[in-house]
Amino acid sequence: MEVIDRDSFYFVGIGGASMSALAKILFDMGKSVCGYDRARGEYTPSLEAMGISVDYGDDGVLPDGCSAVVRTDAVGDGERHVAEARAKGIPVVGRAELLASLAGKFEKTVAVAGCHGKTTCTAMLAHIFACAGKRFTAHIGGNDLTFSNAAFFGYDWFITEACEYKRNFLRLSPDIAVILNRAPDHLECYGGAEALSAAYDKFAEGARKCVELCGRGAGRSTVTFGLDCSADYCARELKGERGRYSFVIFERGDELCSVSLRVPGRHNVLNALAAAAAARACGLRPEAVASGLEEFAGVARRFERLGRYNGAVVIADYAHHPDEISAALRTAEETGARRLFVVFQPHTYSRTKNLFEDFVRVLSPVQRLLVYKTFAAREYFDADGSAVTLCNAIKNARYADGVRDIERFLCGAGEGDVVLVLGAGDIYAIVRGMLS
Repeated sequence: MEVIDRDSFYFVGIGGASMSALAKILFDMGKSVCGYDRARGEYTPSLEAMGISVDYGDDGVLPDGCSAVVRTDAVGDGERHVAEARAKGIPVVGRAELLASLAGKFEKTVAVAGCHGKTTCTAMLAHIFACAGKRFTAHIGGNDLTFSNAAFFGYDWFITEACEYKRNFLRLSPDIAVILNRAPDHLECYGGAEALSAAYDKFAEGARKCVELCGRGAGRSTVTFGLDCSADYCARELKGERGRYSFVIFERGDELCSVSLRVPGRHNVLNALAAAAAARACGLRPEAVASGLEEFAGVARRFERLGRYNGAVVIADYAHHPDEISAALRTAEETGARRLFVVFQPHTYSRTKNLFEDFVRVLSPVQRLLVYKTFAAREYFDADGSAVTLCNAIKNARYADGVRDIERFLCGAGEGDVVLVLGAGDIYAIVRGMLS
């Protein structure tokens, strides 16, 4: 029996962005869904509002009739719910396995891969499909300001992020594969950039058509996008105003549509071009492309304005890779801020260690930089990849391991300044708590 054909699911780690999205979609499909997480988080309130029961801390046992347990990559075999399921003969499946099984229930699948930009591009595609009036379901790795992290509108199309961690994206066999970039990440899984790129090649080869950044794809079925006019889908007449861009999308040399994005950042022009190229590969009309991109209002933690601190505007961004940090810094500079204060939390020791010189390179020009203690996620301490080691390698950086350190760092910020909070860990909740 296929995983997705089972009736009752218990999610271990249900509070994660992807896990909660999958739980919501299965619930909308009429499945019995409940789960467990260590504590309440960003996505658990929306689960409970739907009627999905969530256990926390030491609470929770597998419900009677549970036919499958779904776990995140961070949950090991010794976790009590997993151990209980195995003892009872209940199948235990990983998040990626469930995602692939779910995708198989739809007529066609669009899968968006790449080190960064996946959530934004996936959400943009959801808006384009909605404007086109299509029957689709979207699995989004973040909180789209309209759809949250899941949208269920039918079984014709499945739009999903495709994560390269542990080669999980190779479980999918999409009709349209989107590769936003091949930036090195998760090298602890691959051993090197060449093996990572080879995995992207395999991902592309498994699709009917591939959409990829100009200059990378070489297959006959590859559609390219980029700012270079040689790309199949490119942006011309690019105009920026305080970080937000308007432009004309050209399709193989012919004007397709004009777009004015509501989200800031030049990198989002590329995300929009990728979404447009994928949508056109799916047969959607130019009017839907333009309307969908202009209706997209953003995703939480993607250059999200949180409020003010001492009069300074506080903006949070999920950036935790050097390329993402570079893009966030460039966008912050385009806002016209008087001064920029940056708080960065490294995410995992392995990423910091493997990309150490790149982190030093992109962060060294920052004049006011606070490096907050590492969010370890699934990893154990490694001094070579620690926040302290990174901080010591950057001339202008200060180290922080608590809220008071952040408060002291920001005491000089004021009107006209921007505080940019970077990282995929708990720094977001910490800073939001400071503003409440």
